[in-house]
Amino acid sequence: MITLLAKLLKILNSEDSPAQIALAVVLAAIIGLTPLYSVHNIGLFLIVLIVRLNLSMFLISFAVFTLLAFILDPLSQLLGQYLLFADSLQALWTQLYQNSLWRLLAFNNTLVIGSFCLALLLSPIIFFATRYIVLQYRQQLIGWAKQTRLAIWLKGGKIVNAYQSLQQYS
Repeated sequence: MITLLAKLLKILNSEDSPAQIALAVVLAAIIGLTPLYSVHNIGLFLIVLIVRLNLSMFLISFAVFTLLAFILDPLSQLLGQYLLFADSLQALWTQLYQNSLWRLLAFNNTLVIGSFCLALLLSPIIFFATRYIVLQYRQQLIGWAKQTRLAIWLKGGKIVNAYQSLQQYS
């Protein structure tokens, strides 16, 4: 647990932009909230590998959202059932299901389409909230921590000076 917290702090203190970290969390949310065996997740995994984002944050967030998916599955099921059985959308579903790609994506499954739509609805909120949290952490918490007596004392220590001098030679 402590190593996970240390990794999270390392990510927050890294030079990655807040948007890159937020994008990693959003993609992890979409993949984590939807059933893992879904075909659309293959495309999302490819995007994760191609786009420059923080992979550690993606993996941590993926684990969190996978656990959260068990709690949100009944809501996703209800949303999918509402979408698939809505009378006004029956013509659309019939037309889409005649396409082979649509059948391959398995969006005729209430859990798949419900969780995918829920993840898409939550994506902008997750993106902007994560970006805001990272920015606030970097602007306020790091600045405050660097000005504490403990941080000033540690910076002036011989160990920190030796570490910094070793970093210059590597």
